[in-house]
Amino acid sequence: MPTSPMEEGAMTDPTVRIVELEPLRVVAALGFGPSPEEEAWRLIEAFAEDHGLDMWSGEHRFFGFNNPDPSPGSPNYGYEQWMTVPADVTAEAPYEIKHVPAGRYVALGFTGLEQIGANWKHLIGWFEEHGHALPADRERCLEELHTSTDQAPETWRFDLYVGLED
Repeated sequence: MPTSPMEEGAMTDPTVRIVELEPLRVVAALGFGPSPEEEAWRLIEAFAEDHGLDMWSGEHRFFGFNNPDPSPGSPNYGYEQWMTVPADVTAEAPYEIKHVPAGRYVALGFTGLEQIGANWKHLIGWFEEHGHALPADRERCLEELHTSTDQAPETWRFDLYVGLED
């Protein structure tokens, strides 16, 4: 994934970087409940199988985010999972094809599902410390998974992204 040069006032944390994400064409699936990530992944896996797409061929990217965020007092929340797809792939409910515009993001890479909360906290802290406003659109706060979900969760490789306003 291409990264842009650092802005003036170079970042002191080498794991946090500014990147440009190219436009994406994705199929989206939404899970809801106490473990919506699992439901959303099952839907994406079923979509890939039904459409003859090899999820881990290296041709697809996987992004997700809370939608809606957890509410106080409720174990339920939503999670939207995306998989990039070619132009000839179509989708019907419960799936949706989305076109995500290119954009600049602050990004942080790490390994291990158990580290996701701490890394979100670190990335949001960096973002605020550097005077950036957090985006209102939850589709601008993404989790990208780079490794197969068949592997042990402690080996999963992620990038977290928070969109920068231009």
